[in-house]
This record gives sequence, C-alpha cells and structure tokens, in this order.
Amino acid sequence: MSDWIEVSVKVDGEGAEAVADALRRYVHQGVAIEQLVPGEAWDDEDLPSGPLMVRAYFPADERAPTTRRQIEEALYYLSRLYPRIPAPAFRTVKEEDWAEAWKQHYHPIRVGKRLLIKPAWVDVESQPDDIVIEMDPGMAFGTGTHPTTQLCLMACEWLARQGMTAIDLGTGSGILAIAAARLGCYRVLARDIDEVAVRVARENVRRNGVEKQVVVQQGSLEGLLTTSRHFDLGMANLTAKIIIRLAGEGLGHLIWPGGKFVFSGLIEEQEPEVTAALEAIDLEVIDRRQMGEWVMLITQRRS
Repeated sequence: MSDWIEVSVKVDGEGAEAVADALRRYVHQGVAIEQLVPGEAWDDEDLPSGPLMVRAYFPADERAPTTRRQIEEALYYLSRLYPRIPAPAFRTVKEEDWAEAWKQHYHPIRVGKRLLIKPAWVDVESQPDDIVIEMDPGMAFGTGTHPTTQLCLMACEWLARQGMTAIDLGTGSGILAIAAARLGCYRVLARDIDEVAVRVARENVRRNGVEKQVVVQQGSLEGLLTTSRHFDLGMANLTAKIIIRLAGEGLGHLIWPGGKFVFSGLIEEQEPEVTAALEAIDLEVIDRRQMGEWVMLITQRRS
C-alpha cells in the first residue's frame, strides 16, 4: 500500500485549464478543477466566478522526487506565459485517505432554477420542486462546482424535455447524463474514454436511479458514426482542442437536423476558432453564456 502526493495550484480562468494540461502527463487518473467559493448559478442572473483550485495526485514512490521536479519545472515555464500562476503546493496523503482527501472541498450547489447537486455523503434540505442529483465523483471529473459543468447543467435544464434522447461525450462522473435523464430524456448515452470515469459514472447512474434511461459506455466518437443512432440533444464538456478535433471527425452527424448540441470547456479567446469549426459542420451557434473566462455555446444542426 502506497501513499500519494497531492499537488494543488490556485488559479483562475484560462490559467486553470493550462495548469491542468501541464499536470495531466505526470499524475494519476486525471486532474480536478474546483470552484473554491461555493456559490449558486441561477438562470437569467449574473453567473458567479472566482478562484479555482487545480488538484491532482501521484504515487509517493521512488519516482516521486523526479515527478515533483518535473511538475515544478513545467509550471515554472508555464508561469512565464501566465504570470498569475503561483508555485504548486504539495502534501502527502495516506492511501486510505486518498479517495476522501478532496471531499472536504465539495459542497452542495444549486444550478439553474431546480437542480440541486449534492455530495452523496452530505444531507441537505431540498425544496418540493428541486431535482436532487446525488454525486460521488471519486477520481472522475464532474462535481458540479466547476464553471464549465455549471454552464452545461444550466443548458441541460433549458433544453432537455420529456421524450427526448441525449448524448454526453466525455461524461466524467456522469453528472450531465444524469441531469438529462432526471429532466425527462428517456434515453441517454454517456461515453468516456477513461475506464475509471466509466466505472464512476455507472455507480452514480445507479445512485440516482436512472439505470433504465442512461447507458454508460467506454469510448469516444469512434464507432458512433457507423451506426444509425441520432440524438435530439448533445453535450460535450471538453477542451477547445478536443471539440475542434471531434468536429473534423463528423461530430455534427450525432444530432438530428434541428437538434441542439451544447459545448463547454473553452475560454473566451478560444471561442472564434471553436465557433468556426462548428459552423463548418452545420452546427450554428444560437446562444452563448459565460462564467468568468469560461464560455458555453449552444448550437443547432442546420441539416
């Protein structure tokens, strides 16, 4: 049994995604980006923004000193491009505490008009009209606290309707797929390339009682385009680079003509390039929302 080393960096906006990209090559099972100040994202009001914590883990083994030095060097060079990025903080976490270490930073959060996202281990008072989604994301991305997830949840509340079908690419913890099902979609496909995310998403689907509506699969876009399956609603909370790549691989064909596809995970300066890639495949941007520097695009397939 090995201990773990947690690396954390407090940043905001564009810096958070840049730090996460830098860390991914050195750490275990992905990177979490958390909103530090618990808040509420309400429909038709100013969206909250604030400091973000990028957090990841690597084994405290014989390679740990080398890994730490590599992380420090990578973030040092990154700070030359983003001067607001501070030095990383490191701490040792016991194996038995590893999966629990981040839970102290995860709080219930209200999103939109009815969605209440709560940790599985926390009791919270709900209102009669609340749609409560209970999550234990483990080491998968998707607690509902990150601005991009909040933006997607709001869009899901606006767009999901009874009798619709939906797809969630890069499902992470499964939070968006579960929200779509709870909001009325009778069939939801959740896909992720990471086997840990697939396992966690399946557990959360069972936890929320939507096993009949939500199917969780391992995989990305490949394999979907060779079938005749189309969806009324698509959601992709991914990075700008991945969205652009998937657009070139035929992403738009997953949605029926007239259907909506929601994209998040990009920052404001990446918006023109992402918009151009989506418009090129007949996904017309019909709405956009912003939280801090993070942007969410709602598109509609023309044909």
